[in-house]
Amino acid sequence: MALSWYTAFKAMIFVLLACNAVVFSFAGTFGEVLDTAAWLALLVLFELETGHAERLRGKHVVAAVHGIRLAAAAAIGAAAVGYVYEKAWLDAINSWLWIAVVVLLELEIRCFRAVERHRAGFTVVAATLYSGLAALVLVWAWRREWFEAYDALLWLVAFATIEINVLELFRKTGAESSRPSY
Repeated sequence: MALSWYTAFKAMIFVLLACNAVVFSFAGTFGEVLDTAAWLALLVLFELETGHAERLRGKHVVAAVHGIRLAAAAAIGAAAVGYVYEKAWLDAINSWLWIAVVVLLELEIRCFRAVERHRAGFTVVAATLYSGLAALVLVWAWRREWFEAYDALLWLVAFATIEINVLELFRKTGAESSRPSY
């Protein structure tokens, strides 16, 4: 079975993000390594939940997903607080905006009816958050911090694919029938 261009594109994004994680493991701070690894784990979970939910069946799989999600959330929170403590303000703002995006995604995935009732509000909040993240890409580029700008842009593209998965879930099967089973 041939992969669609979109599936290949998403795979390429994941590979590039994994390469960035390796770069941070050699050239970044402990906080950056922790942050990148945790976000990558969370992104993989979102991809599985929104694009391959049928693979997440079974008690042990669900327990593993919840455990990984909890560990990733704790690591992300620790890194976000660390950025504030280190006065790394762009990284701190970036982290807190991403945390807000994840909260929004969690609501979209788990609270379909509420999201549908307030779709316009969710769209405005999502657009505002993503605009803030895009502005950070431009700030890093303006400061000639090219790797930071590239990495931030790559994360935007990666999470946009998750948003597309969520919209596809709504389009394909409707809110109730597409709710994850765990």
